[in-house]
Amino acid sequence: MNENQAAGAGPADATQGRRWVGWVAVWILFAAVAAIALVTGKYAISPQDIARVILARLTGTASGVPATVETVVWNVRLPRVLCGLVAGAALSAAGAVYQGLFRNPLVSPDILGVSAGASLGAVLGIFLSLPVIAIQGLSFAGGLAAVALVYAIGALARGRDPTLVLVLAGIAVGALLGSCISLLKVLADPYNQLPAITFWLLGSLASVSRGDFLSVLPAMVLGLVPMVLLRWRMNLMTLEDEEARALGVETARTRLVLIAASTLMTSAAVSISGIIGWIGLLIPHIARALVGPDFSKLLPASLILGGCYLTLMDTLARSASVEIPLGILTAAVGAPFFLWLLLMTSRRGWN
Repeated sequence: MNENQAAGAGPADATQGRRWVGWVAVWILFAAVAAIALVTGKYAISPQDIARVILARLTGTASGVPATVETVVWNVRLPRVLCGLVAGAALSAAGAVYQGLFRNPLVSPDILGVSAGASLGAVLGIFLSLPVIAIQGLSFAGGLAAVALVYAIGALARGRDPTLVLVLAGIAVGALLGSCISLLKVLADPYNQLPAITFWLLGSLASVSRGDFLSVLPAMVLGLVPMVLLRWRMNLMTLEDEEARALGVETARTRLVLIAASTLMTSAAVSISGIIGWIGLLIPHIARALVGPDFSKLLPASLILGGCYLTLMDTLARSASVEIPLGILTAAVGAPFFLWLLLMTSRRGWN
C-alpha cells in the first residue's frame, strides 16, 4: 500500500467505524426500550422474572415464577410491547415512503385516506356489534379499499400531475369517509357502542393479544419487502418524474407498488391500534436528521425509531393512574413539532 492509499484509508475506516457505532447505539436503544416497557407497569415484575417467563415459554420448561407473574408477562405485557414495536415501525416507515414519494415533509400515511377508511371499517364493525376479529378485519379492508378508491380516481384523471391528483382525491375521499363515521356515531347506541367507537378512534393497545400480533405480522412483512427491494429507486422517486424516468425508473409502476406496500402496513397497524397520529410525520424527520435522506439508511432508522417511540408512548400511557389513549399522547408531542417544522420549512425549505 502506498502513502496515498494509506492516507485515504484512514478517513474511510473512521467513517465506517462511526457508522457501526451508530447502528450499535440504535440497537441498544431498541433493546433498552423493549426492556423498560416489559418491566414498567402497575404490577411490579423484575427483569429476571420476565427473562425466566420468556425463556421457559420458548423452551417448554417451567419458569419457577408465580402464575400471576407469568400471565401478566406472557398474555399482557409482551403482546402489547410487540404490537407497539411493529405498529410504530409500520407507521414510521410508511411516513418515510409517503414523504419521499410526494416530495413533501408535511405528508403522513393518512394523506390518501387509509386512516379514514380503516376507521370507517372499525366503526361499522362496532356499530354492527361484531366480534373483535371481525372489527379488525373490516378496519384492515377499509384502509385498503379507501386507497384503492383514491388511486382509481387518480387513474381516471389523466393528463394532470399524478401526485397532486392523488393528494386532492385523498382529501376528498377522507372527508367523505369522515362524514360516514360521524353518521354512524349519531346512530350508535350512546351507552355501549358510542363509547367503544370513541375509544377506538383515540387509539390504544390496551386490548391487544398475541393473536393480534401474529395476525398482522404477515401483512407487515409483505409490505416491508417491496420497500427494501426498491430502496434505491425510492431515492430517485424524490426527483421530478421526468428526471426519474430519464434515469430508468418506471415512476408510475414504482409509485403504485410503494403506495400499496405503505397502505398495507398502515392498515395492518391501524387495525390493531386504532388511529394513532403524528408518528408517520414526526419519526421520519428525526430519522432523516440522524442518518440522512438515503432511503437505504432512512428505512431501517425509521422502523427502529418508530417502534421505540410508540412503545415508549404506550408505556407512559399505561403507567398513568387512568390509562391515556395513545392518540392524545402522540398528538401532544407531534403538534408542537409540526408547528416547528412548518416554521423551519418556510424559512429554508426541505432537503
